[in-house]
Amino acid sequence: MKTNALLETLSDFFVTYLPDTKGLSNNTIISYQYAFQLLFEYLGSEKGLAPEKVTFESLMGETIPEFLIWLEKNRECSPSTRNQRRAAIASFAKYAAKKNHIEALPFYVVISRIPQKKMPKVPDIKYFTKEEITKLLSLPNTKTRLGKRDAVLLSVLYASGARAQELCDLTVNDIQYGNETTIKLIGKGRKPRIVTIPDNCASLLKGYLNYRNLSMNNSNDRLKYVFFSQAHEKMTISCVEEIVKKYVLLAKGQYPELYRRSSYSPHSFRHSIAVHMLECGESLVVIKAFLGHASISTTVQYASVTPELANKYLRERGKPIESIDIGDHRNPRVALPFLKNIVKSK
Repeated sequence: MKTNALLETLSDFFVTYLPDTKGLSNNTIISYQYAFQLLFEYLGSEKGLAPEKVTFESLMGETIPEFLIWLEKNRECSPSTRNQRRAAIASFAKYAAKKNHIEALPFYVVISRIPQKKMPKVPDIKYFTKEEITKLLSLPNTKTRLGKRDAVLLSVLYASGARAQELCDLTVNDIQYGNETTIKLIGKGRKPRIVTIPDNCASLLKGYLNYRNLSMNNSNDRLKYVFFSQAHEKMTISCVEEIVKKYVLLAKGQYPELYRRSSYSPHSFRHSIAVHMLECGESLVVIKAFLGHASISTTVQYASVTPELANKYLRERGKPIESIDIGDHRNPRVALPFLKNIVKSK
């Protein structure tokens, strides 16, 4: 029986090339894998192709451009996310062309001709207002097992500014209780950062771990993931996306005058805490450290949300970086008053 060259090459790409040859972080590899998960989902639902039937020839012609359009229309992905998915496929195509020249080269030629989508000059930041966050976090039914999980998940997602993958990777051992509660997040490039969460969110998290009978004093429990799916002990990004989508739809139904954007994602919580911190007077440098941005230029985008924030950034920009009070980069504090009224214990 003839082997499927694409699937064989794809396996080598993820098992050997990305981790060993390229030395990419686990989070980056998971992001690449998610791109192909979505591609196979598209091929199944739109083309009727089972994963084991997908070949290099299947991906020729307009298949990949149509997939990228599908991402934007059906999954409401931003141009940035679309470009990330394209980059993952392009990286594989380049590898496949070198490894399997005869079968994969035409595929690589097709991919190399697909341009990145132009990004809007002004970043379109989808974030929640403080009122919207307050209402959204109150929606899960905490009398049910999944409702308890969802209430804590949404609260931690907002209070910590975690990326979806960082939340999925969170273990019991990453939580440190004391005068302040901190959690360790593993960001892009496997870079760790420690963030402080407010007392009310910490209380909610502690109650949730007790409910699940997870003890800090048990070595086995410390290795367990904080958030689970119905099928697995560790949650996936797609599961986090579905949970956010569920409560946003519920919130839109209950509060039609709010939530005016067509869609929101887990990253909207991260955007929200950044905007709210800036509104409350935190410096861009503190927010950069809190979110784990590699460059301050990424953080600056939040200053464009409102004229008031833009003016604040312009005033701050004139100061030399050394003169700005940045606190502790390792453990930026988020003891902001508004959090106490939003992330409530249940």
